[in-house]
Parts: sequence; C-alpha cells; structure tokens
Amino acid sequence: MGDFLVVAQLPITQLLTMHPKQLLTRYQIEPKKSLGQNFLFDENVLARIVEAAELTPFEPVLEIGPGLGSLTRFLARTAASVTAVELDQRFLPILQTELAYFENVHIIHGDILEQNLDALFDQPYKVVANVPYYITGAILRHLLSAKQKPASVVMTVQKEVAERITAVPPKMSLLAISTQLYGTPELISTIKAGAFWPRPDVDSAVLRLTLFPEPQIPFAEEKKFFTIVKAGFSQKRKQLKNNLRQLGYNQDEVSALLQAAEVDGRRRAETLTLTEWLAIYQTLNL
Repeated sequence: MGDFLVVAQLPITQLLTMHPKQLLTRYQIEPKKSLGQNFLFDENVLARIVEAAELTPFEPVLEIGPGLGSLTRFLARTAASVTAVELDQRFLPILQTELAYFENVHIIHGDILEQNLDALFDQPYKVVANVPYYITGAILRHLLSAKQKPASVVMTVQKEVAERITAVPPKMSLLAISTQLYGTPELISTIKAGAFWPRPDVDSAVLRLTLFPEPQIPFAEEKKFFTIVKAGFSQKRKQLKNNLRQLGYNQDEVSALLQAAEVDGRRRAETLTLTEWLAIYQTLNL
C-alpha cells in the first residue's frame, strides 16, 4: 500500500506493460477462476473504457479491482488521482512495482464494501470497476450510502449481463430493476473475449451507469421494495396478480392494490417499468 509516482506527460506508448501471462509467471501467480480473474490487456479497449468514464484532469477516480494495473495506468494519465482498491493480496507486489512511477495513484488492499468512502473523497469522483456482476448491487448500495457519492460508474461486465441490466419492457429482469433503481445504465461497447487473458468463455461489455443524486427510495426500505419485486418475478409464466399473493394478500386485496397503483394485474413482471414497480411499492407501503 502507498503512493506511487509518474511523469505527467509520459507518452502513452510507455504506459504499456507486459502480457498478463508473462507478468503473472514472473510473480509465480495463478489466476483464480473462482474469482473471475480474467485480465484485460488490449490497449484499445483500455482506452475506450477511460473514454467512457469521461474523465477530466480535475476529477479523482475510484478503481475497484485494479488487478495487474493495466487500466490503472490509463486512468492515472487522465484523472487527477486514482484510488485503487484491490481485494487479492497476491497482486499488491505487482501493483506496487508496475505503478511505481505514478505519483497520483494510491493503492488500498481491502474489500471495497468495507471502505469508508467519505474518508477517501471530499469532492465528486467517478468509479471504474471490473467486478463480478453478482456483487454489483452491493457495491452500488455502498457507493450511494456515502455522503460523497460518485457521479458515475463504468463497469466491465459480461455482455449478456450488460444487456440484462440495460433491458427495457417487455424484457425487464430482477437484475435490471436492481441496477436501474440507482441510476441510468448505458451499454457503451462490447469487448471480445480475446482481449482478456485467460480468455473467458463469453464476450464482455463496457457499461456506464450515471447515478441518481439521491436514492429513489430510502435505504432502510430497500429490503421491502426488493421483497415485492422478487415476488413479482418468482414465476415468470404467472400473471403479476398471482405472484404477489405470496406476500400474504388474497386475490381481492392484490387486485385492489394493483388498481390503486394503476398497474394491470394480468401483466407479467418483465413488462413493468421501474416507475410502475415503485408505484406498487408505494401503494403496498401505505
């Protein structure tokens, strides 16, 4: 852990490091498939990710999961500073060595969910993340619960996941609702599997999420909201009015509640917008 320095005008060609396989071999490290460790090394893709973040020389960046530091190098050349939080302790020696010339990079070993973001940032910042999609919701809740919230999050995720997150009716999913509750997602570009090592089985995508300044519902009420949404998606073939009965209401009560929310109970969950889910939540919460 520590601060590391670079000449600000270092040419981009000098920012490139060796292939991930060579680098890991040098440090005698094997990537962990269980952690989804596939390292992005294509310089054009790395540049596109930085471009998607729309950074300025005055903005700090929080990078979640820097791995071997390939993207960190590009971020450091564009942003005012980069705070990189890495969970895997094995990568620390690599990051400390490979980023030793950068004065605007600060490496933190730890779990992003355990970091006090208000202590790290006292001004608006942006987030770049390369994390497993199943913890995306937890990370977003952690980011939004901070007093100093990020303006946007750029994530590298599986292409299929990005398509599900950016879905609109009639193809909404629980994942789409879980993400769109926090902000507006955009699929910026796709990434071929060959841009990573080890090569994953599927293509990936660059996803940008522009966060809402404030949560659409209080954090204390999130669990109740998602209980309702999960019930609605519990059996895809069933109509909404039937799925919501598992919340403890009889058929007449569910019909009355959906009518009050101005949602047709004969519809299926994937056809509802986030606005309609919020209306159902607010009606059931009265």
